[in-house]
Amino acid sequence: MTTTASASGRTGQFPFDFAPQRTQDADLLRQLNFVPGLKEILALRQVHALEHATVWVLGQSIGATTVRTDNELLGGMSTDQGFYLYGHVNIVQLHQAVREALQRIASGEWDLAVHPRCGTNLSVAMLLTAGLAVGINLALPRGPILQLLGLGAAAAAAAQLAPDVGALAQRYVTTAIPFNLSVVDITVSHDFWGREAHFVRVRWVE
Repeated sequence: MTTTASASGRTGQFPFDFAPQRTQDADLLRQLNFVPGLKEILALRQVHALEHATVWVLGQSIGATTVRTDNELLGGMSTDQGFYLYGHVNIVQLHQAVREALQRIASGEWDLAVHPRCGTNLSVAMLLTAGLAVGINLALPRGPILQLLGLGAAAAAAAQLAPDVGALAQRYVTTAIPFNLSVVDITVSHDFWGREAHFVRVRWVE
């Protein structure tokens, strides 16, 4: 999910030489097809990556530059059936951006799957803050001043760590390269809360 609210991104390989394989999700699904909901989870991760890539491409198009930029007026929310795109965008431009995003990310621009405004980063920041706060609370004496200083240190440390840890969580947990997705259509629709958005519908292909 990308929240509406500038950041630049890098293209290239993922760290640790842990490169995604084109058939990895399809192979996993064949081996574990008895697991309920597995296909939906795999599809959701791929849709999430396509959502991020589309927002990056639209930002580049709107900025009329080859440098990757983030249009903060655009946001998205992914489902296993496709993703909602919020913000003012021409539907013809959106069709072009989705096709380009899918082609580029599947061809090796894997960092398009990671976005700095993704909700994953917020979740990671909250977990880090809570974990560090509990650790400091247990480690420091019970005096209120030391505890308060400890909580401040925990929040500051979490804020520093969250972007990098969040990016890793996106790469390896909440997104996957959309090797198995095909775009079906794009319509103007309403999300679960009744908000109007463009909905990019996809289907799973082996």
